Amino acid sequence: MTLACPTARRFVAASPLLASDPLAHQLDFAVVGLNHHTAPVEVRERAAVRVGEEAALLSHLSRHAREVMLLSTCNRTEVYLAGLTGDPLAAFQGAWGHALEDHLYSYSGEEAVTHLYRVAAGLDSLVIGETQIQGQVKRAWQAASARGLSGALLNKVAQGALAAGKRVRTETGLSDSVVSVSSAAVELAELALGGLAGRTALIIGAGETAELTLTHLRAAGIEDVIVVNRTAERARQLAAKLGGRVCAAEYLHEALPEADVVIASSAAPHYVLNGEAVAAALAGRQGRPMFLIDISVPRILDPDIAGVQGAHLLNLDDLTAVVHHNLAGRRAALPQASAIIREAASDLSRWHLTRAAQIHSAQIHSAQIHSAQIYSAQIYSAQGQRELAAASD
Repeated sequence: MTLACPTARRFVAASPLLASDPLAHQLDFAVVGLNHHTAPVEVRERAAVRVGEEAALLSHLSRHAREVMLLSTCNRTEVYLAGLTGDPLAAFQGAWGHALEDHLYSYSGEEAVTHLYRVAAGLDSLVIGETQIQGQVKRAWQAASARGLSGALLNKVAQGALAAGKRVRTETGLSDSVVSVSSAAVELAELALGGLAGRTALIIGAGETAELTLTHLRAAGIEDVIVVNRTAERARQLAAKLGGRVCAAEYLHEALPEADVVIASSAAPHYVLNGEAVAAALAGRQGRPMFLIDISVPRILDPDIAGVQGAHLLNLDDLTAVVHHNLAGRRAALPQASAIIREAASDLSRWHLTRAAQIHSAQIHSAQIHSAQIYSAQIYSAQGQRELAAASD
């Protein structure tokens, strides 16, 4: 680890214990992963963590480190490792294969800490400043802790990341206008349709992102929303909470012709809509187009929909224009946000160096006591041998 914090560098220089042992002050922490910066959605979905896979993945990853946190969102899959016993890249490739190698990044030490802090603050998100990621980082840490995969170092780094994220949002004004992938998708639909008042929206999914999407649709003026979900009860709960009609998943094709805009935000092992189904729905829309936005990873709308006349299919990577528009209003907050991240990362470095010095000092003290005990035992043994020899004379 190259220490970026001047105070930390001075601490090492002033400590003979740390200065004499380069390994003693290294932060044994790393991250490896891919995100929207390094991989398009068709690659990201190959590393997505599907329902029921997390336990097996963590079991594999824990062979490479004592502490492991797995962060998987629609725009990133990242593995954070502390107490490394293997190669981080090998850990990731062992879980998801070597075909992703060209899209991976890996950071260690303070760089890895800074990366997580930026992620938690929303500074590395597709939609800069989005708030969902803070909760996603917290849940990833809680999942690691529940499985006994979070110890002193990962706990401290995760707590620091959440604290830094909170500071960035409260002190910089970056979250004054709450943004998310959901809000960007709704804004994209508004731009495409010239407004959403009087339109009908169909949401596939009923989870956290779907709920945010429905909230933003309501704010944008949509009154008629159809909620489709594999679990009908969850769809009813969401529709009752925010208003909307419920459609059982098996009747999706019957409800589809009503939709001016379809936003897909759900986890499914297969595509839930394809070009043939959309073409059939458009036949009943009397020439009115349909805009479909897939913000799921893996995608659940078949890419062949893009070839259907009258259908306009978009995915997460198509949100770029909206993202750049939203960023323009928050760009002034970025320098202060970056300064907060640097300060928080420096605090972590100082904590780690203090802890390393204490541990190193305790180890030396323990070794000295052990040496003294051995020396005393040798003296006692020699004295005993002399007494025995004298007695035999």
